[in-house]
Amino acid sequence: MARYTDPVCRLCRREGMKLFLKGAKCFTDKCPIEKRNFAPGQHGKDRKAKIVGYGLQLREKQKTKRIYFTQEGQFRNYFEKAARSKGVTGELLLQQLERRLDNVVYRMGLGSSRRQARQLVRHGHVAVNGRKVNIPSYEVSVGEEIAIREGSLKLAILEQAKEFASHQNAPTWLEIDRDNYKGRVLSLPKREDINQPVNEQLIVELYSK
Repeated sequence: MARYTDPVCRLCRREGMKLFLKGAKCFTDKCPIEKRNFAPGQHGKDRKAKIVGYGLQLREKQKTKRIYFTQEGQFRNYFEKAARSKGVTGELLLQQLERRLDNVVYRMGLGSSRRQARQLVRHGHVAVNGRKVNIPSYEVSVGEEIAIREGSLKLAILEQAKEFASHQNAPTWLEIDRDNYKGRVLSLPKREDINQPVNEQLIVELYSK
């Protein structure tokens, strides 16, 4: 599967806002968007056309994809599943994205960014209900326990992530034991639990054309 390997700070500059893709760096003066708050590329400074209609919807979809590090086909599948389900399509879409294992690991404070959390999952450091799961898109369910595997507890990035997470608000839909690097899914995330700068209705309008 294709994946994005270029500098992620370019993505924030392209969207014109911080997407918090680099963890602690995003909260410092070293964040590139603090110094170069314009789109990347040769003509980034010059192109500041007002975005309306389809362009606005497209940017919202791209921004959401980049926040959760999903590919186009994968994101489309999430939307189609949400559209087939009973409920508000936009909220169901975000709920699926929040329940991705890499996102849950990040929300628990086991990684300082979603990208770092994704790497932890990919490298086999995470267990769900005691069994290793190395698929970042694995969708967690209510009652499942997510934990760092015993053989990985001495990883230096875990202590760094724990320190970073101590300054963040813990999600109410997760029970988190940061001292033991584990947690449990208490409930499905509601829209008010998902504090992302996303207008999901624009995404629904884009795919509904």
